[in-house]
Amino acid sequence: MLLVVPIPAFLLDLLIVVNILFALVILLTTMFARKPLDFSVFPSLLLIATLFRLGLNVASTRLVLGQGYAGEVIHAFGSVAVGGSIIIGAVVFLILVVIQFIVVTKGAERVAEVGARFTLDAMPGKQMAIDADLNAGLITEEEARQRRREVSAEADFYGAMDGASKFVKGDAIAGIVIVLVNIVGGIAMGVLMQGMPVVEAVNRYTLLTIGDGLTAQIPALLMAVSTGMIVTRSNSDSELGRDAGAQLTQSRLALTITGVAAILMALIPGMPIIPFLLVGGTLLVAAWRMKKAEDAKTAADAQAAAVEQQTAPSDSPEELMEQMRVHALEVQLAPDLVDLVSGVSDDLLARVKSLRRRIAMEYGVVVPPVRTRDSVDLPPSTYVIRVAGVETGRGIAPAGKVLALGDMLDGLPGTPTIEPVFQLAGKWIPAELRHSAEITGATVIDRGSVLVTHLSAVITDHAGRLLSREDVRVLTEGVKRVSPAVVEELIPGLMTLAEVHRVLQGLLAEKVPINDLPRIYEALTLRAKVSTDPEGLIEAARSALGPVLVAPHLDERTLRVVMIDPVLEQSMLEGLRPSEVGTQILMTPERMTQVVESLRQAVQNAEVRGWSPVLVCAPALRPAVRRLVAPQTNGLPVLSYQEVTSADVTIETVGVVRALDSIPA
Repeated sequence: MLLVVPIPAFLLDLLIVVNILFALVILLTTMFARKPLDFSVFPSLLLIATLFRLGLNVASTRLVLGQGYAGEVIHAFGSVAVGGSIIIGAVVFLILVVIQFIVVTKGAERVAEVGARFTLDAMPGKQMAIDADLNAGLITEEEARQRRREVSAEADFYGAMDGASKFVKGDAIAGIVIVLVNIVGGIAMGVLMQGMPVVEAVNRYTLLTIGDGLTAQIPALLMAVSTGMIVTRSNSDSELGRDAGAQLTQSRLALTITGVAAILMALIPGMPIIPFLLVGGTLLVAAWRMKKAEDAKTAADAQAAAVEQQTAPSDSPEELMEQMRVHALEVQLAPDLVDLVSGVSDDLLARVKSLRRRIAMEYGVVVPPVRTRDSVDLPPSTYVIRVAGVETGRGIAPAGKVLALGDMLDGLPGTPTIEPVFQLAGKWIPAELRHSAEITGATVIDRGSVLVTHLSAVITDHAGRLLSREDVRVLTEGVKRVSPAVVEELIPGLMTLAEVHRVLQGLLAEKVPINDLPRIYEALTLRAKVSTDPEGLIEAARSALGPVLVAPHLDERTLRVVMIDPVLEQSMLEGLRPSEVGTQILMTPERMTQVVESLRQAVQNAEVRGWSPVLVCAPALRPAVRRLVAPQTNGLPVLSYQEVTSADVTIETVGVVRALDSIPA
């Protein structure tokens, strides 16, 4: 309506005031926003404010040219703000245009363009980091979806800001053109239509035009500053003013040197003494107060340390027994890593809690509480994971750094390392370079996630050792409430709780989930009536869980397998012998080496093609074959024919294991 409908001067005054204050509200909102996405509607508001300001320009132009009067606000800016001088007004207007167009708008446009490109380039790495945290149990599905939405919203925001910054640039150009058109049109109206002298027409219409231009350029400049501020704002826990105050006063030496420099400049002949002394004295007083605060904090820390040192540790029997007790699962941290257990919602303790829940859901075993303590015996930045008092994992997590995994990390400063779980080459880089690493396509993981992922791998590998007899009793009681007949028939009539415990430990040692205990107990009941041999019981339970064992290795309903040559398999069956640790295959060392090398080659050929195969063999051979090849092939899954055929999947053979005497001529 402002573009086509004439409005009276008093309404134009009101709308101009609204325009100026609206721009000021947006500027202050960007200052108090903690992160850009807190003000995600800014690009749309920028477009609306720009169109509103252009509509006001059209309305004011209509009044200036038609009536020679455009309200009190424009009159005040044209006569009072610039002292009624055409030259002063023109110079002030040109300075505002230069500041907005060349300084603020150009910089904001460039920052928005680079931010949009970097954000889009970093999206794959952020998505991979979210998937890694989800797989490690550090976050839930809902938290993963929320983080994905935030990543998508961030990319959309910076993309929209890249386009919205063009509105700011166009607005500055439009302001200059409108002022020139108004000056020329006003002089023409005054001289040709109203018969004014040229000098009077120039004075009258030029001052009105400059006043109109100032009322438009001031809010336009505020919007341009808001644009630059929102695209240069980094994520923070507090608003800009608090961050700026805290960071500018973090160095007492910097304030002291600046204050002394100001006082020395006051001694230069011709310089005004009072302003320099006033500013220099203020800075020195601020530095002195910072020193007092630092001394008080140091004294308080020393007093607390002295009190802690004087407090002798308790030597009561209960305390000694607690210290003597061997914990099932323990994480020891070097003194410089204690910040990982800070007690906030996303610290190590909270992540371990989520990890225990995930493992319970996936494997059906309740992980014992993880004891976390510091140890002065560990090297800096080192952590150690212990199972039943024995060290089973060790790694580093330097403070202030993140782990970057990728192939293009040579250009980033940091310490090369090997990721402890997947043995991937990486580099510990400063946390400030996270964005730069993500731009190169690297996956960036914080040190807490590295430790929890390592802990997850240790728990999975030693789940059998972590399952206690008491855990089996509690799990059995839970099954009894749901399926009492299954438990009553098995325990204690056919098997003792200790024997069930041993079977479940054997399943977990092969990373077989035991959350379907009723089905496992049913299979054990049938097998125990024939024999209570632990190996046979474990195989019976595995057969009942066949589809569950096959599912993790499927690729679009296809199971890719490596088979054993029938001649070799028959010779293995003939060489099968019982032993105290289970069945063993008798063969010469040379033949064993040939079999292992043939298996490695078959698996390597499949992995080159992007496949993750499993080894299949006869059910009677499976336990012995697994003992033979698992240590040599990094835990290659070994399934029996019965387990594979129990699942409705497509089986594709990708390799055959042979020995020299089994190779066809």
